[in-house]
Amino acid sequence: MPYDHRKSLAPALALLGCALGCLALAGCGGAADPATGVPDATSSSRAPRTSAAPSDPSGSAEATGTTGSGDDAPGRLPLAGRTVVVDPGHNPGNFRHSREINQKVDIGTARKECDTTGTSTRAGYTEAAFTLDVSHRLRDLLEGLGAKVVLTHDADRPFGPCIDERARTGNAARADAVVSVHADGSATGNRGFHVILPARVDSGGADTAKIVGPSRALGEDIAAQFARATHTSPSNYIGSGTGLDVRDDLGGLNLSTVPKVFVECGNMRDPKDAALLADAAWRQKAAQGLADGIRTYLEG
Repeated sequence: MPYDHRKSLAPALALLGCALGCLALAGCGGAADPATGVPDATSSSRAPRTSAAPSDPSGSAEATGTTGSGDDAPGRLPLAGRTVVVDPGHNPGNFRHSREINQKVDIGTARKECDTTGTSTRAGYTEAAFTLDVSHRLRDLLEGLGAKVVLTHDADRPFGPCIDERARTGNAARADAVVSVHADGSATGNRGFHVILPARVDSGGADTAKIVGPSRALGEDIAAQFARATHTSPSNYIGSGTGLDVRDDLGGLNLSTVPKVFVECGNMRDPKDAALLADAAWRQKAAQGLADGIRTYLEG
């Protein structure tokens, strides 16, 4: 309100104007409580949001390290800077390329078929379809945590890749962890998940000495978190109740130079397990359990 020296009430009006002006300014104690009209003392004490570094004009969440959650304190995503290779077991097109996938490749300890078709439920839901779906869900969860995720394939090729190529993908990526997603094809009544760990192998082109320990740690973390997320139990037919199985006959493990495990998420040939594996909501839980296990391992 402009000051008018001609008014006899000028002093009083001036004081009233100052009081009203102060209430209108945010700097006078913050926003007023709509119920009481009293300024909120906490609003003026909040630290300002950290802006992007001067060298980054974008101000993006990725550049500033913020998660986009609205928290005032900036911070890196928990798996930022980490690389995880996710290996969807088998390929939906393998069954049309039996000649190619039956060609044998060197796995260090022996020669073995390039790949197989995988198993299926009695209703016809294939392991290849299951593993690709869970791998997509796992990729999304890991990327949400900041990890770089590499898939060994995305059903974007006619067949394969062969087991030796799958191992090379993880090695070339210098992955912090590799998880090969599978489902088993055992007898009815055999239920539960298990995690396959690399044995100590030093033969031909295979030498797992450096990855046996880290792979076991990765497998133990995944087994614990998978059980928690899916509310399923470790295998009742492999691993003596531990959910862990050590093998030296899998090229994907033998030829790996980075920590790697296979996860058999359940038994597709058992009706109860098959019902879980075919359920999209359960597959999301399975992916969550895998992601939680990987995160636990990588965060030490």
